[in-house]
Amino acid sequence: MSDILVIDDDPSVRAHLQRYLVKKGYQVIAVDNGLEGIERLKAGLTPAVVILDLMMPVIDGFETLDRLREFDRELPVIVLSGINSTRSVVDAIRRGAYDYLTKPFQGEELEIVLQKVFDKKNLFDEVKKLRGQVAKNASDKDDYFISANEKMTRIKEVIAQIADTDVTVLIQGESGVGKEVVARSIHVNSNRLGKLFVKVNCAAIPGELLESELFGFEKGAFTGAVRQKPGKFEFADGGTIFLDEISELSFPLQGKLLHVLQEGEFSRLGGKDEIKVDVRVLAATNRDLETLSEIGDFREDLFYRLNVIRIDVPPLRARPDEIPLLCQYFFEKFNDKYGNRVAAIPDDLMTLFLRYDWPGNIRELENVIKRFLILADQPMIESELTGRIERGSARAASPVAVHENVMAGAVAGPLSSPGSDAVGLGLKKQSKQARGEAERQIIQQVLRSTNFSKRKTAETLKISYRALLYKMKQYDI
Repeated sequence: MSDILVIDDDPSVRAHLQRYLVKKGYQVIAVDNGLEGIERLKAGLTPAVVILDLMMPVIDGFETLDRLREFDRELPVIVLSGINSTRSVVDAIRRGAYDYLTKPFQGEELEIVLQKVFDKKNLFDEVKKLRGQVAKNASDKDDYFISANEKMTRIKEVIAQIADTDVTVLIQGESGVGKEVVARSIHVNSNRLGKLFVKVNCAAIPGELLESELFGFEKGAFTGAVRQKPGKFEFADGGTIFLDEISELSFPLQGKLLHVLQEGEFSRLGGKDEIKVDVRVLAATNRDLETLSEIGDFREDLFYRLNVIRIDVPPLRARPDEIPLLCQYFFEKFNDKYGNRVAAIPDDLMTLFLRYDWPGNIRELENVIKRFLILADQPMIESELTGRIERGSARAASPVAVHENVMAGAVAGPLSSPGSDAVGLGLKKQSKQARGEAERQIIQQVLRSTNFSKRKTAETLKISYRALLYKMKQYDI
């Protein structure tokens, strides 16, 4: 429990407060004048709260309050006053006191005031922790994005166009491609830079806890809710909230998020009052949210609300020209930290990096660079990657490899013949037809390779069973 400093010249009041607060589990330091209280702080005492009597000898409560505020402006001070001292209370509040109690008071009254203090302090501490990111965001503004590749350069151009707007953005791409980097880049290039960037991984928090994490809860909302707690949307007010793995939201939470996007307000769990917030929402997923919405696994209305601007981040294997730059970035970022055991990344190792297809994308590359810098063991890294490359080559004959081969043939087919029916349809319709034909052929091929096991086919294609059934019906398979 937290320390509470009591400053009161009346020994009976000090004794009463000490007994009550100790019984409640607090640690109490009680002194009889303001000078001693201030000296305790100078000596290193760090109380969570000060309870201060206004009428005392030596120096009165007002001067003590002023000195406490000079020492620590964030230290909550509860003042004690007599029955007919409204003017004194108002003066104390103006000087920075958090709250007041009128003598004589009941223990329950004190507990209510303390509860308010600790609720506010918890919120302040969390916001202070989150605000530590803001300065880092500003200082790292130019380090977030490496865009040597044409596709990434285009993404950077889109970010520059949309950063200062408040539109929602849906960021899609495989795990590890840098979706959070894109989100942070949007934030640091926006007029919200001086405010918080709050990240929530929707897949990492159990569903039953995610609502209270996002929207907070009121005291008594559920067993264990002993005090009010604000949610991430309140912390992000004025700034940006990044909802990673948005596809993992339950349907009830999807509905609540839709209400926030439409109205800019929400209620805490167990609460009735609507809380207005000014928050920009960025969402990310490694799944095809449009397909999920089509088959009923994600709310279609929410998808359209999120999909105002969509950024598809390509995998690292599609932008090999960035690998040397990323290697250099991670080398410079971590080499000092790990003891400068390596002078540079050898050319033959870099060649191997360029051959490898990086299924774990940038996150995997970062971890390999870290391991190399820590262990300084080039043969081990080369052996690992060579083994993975060989296993990847062997996999080319497996059903999974069907994707690329069939896709290439299916896309080329309808568009390659000038006399085909596709001529004159326009690029958009031709592309849609080609994609549909490619998907149909892929599904048929994988179905045959799995003995027409729908579950194995869905696993091989890395889509849900329901999505497979939907597509089989769509393509009349």
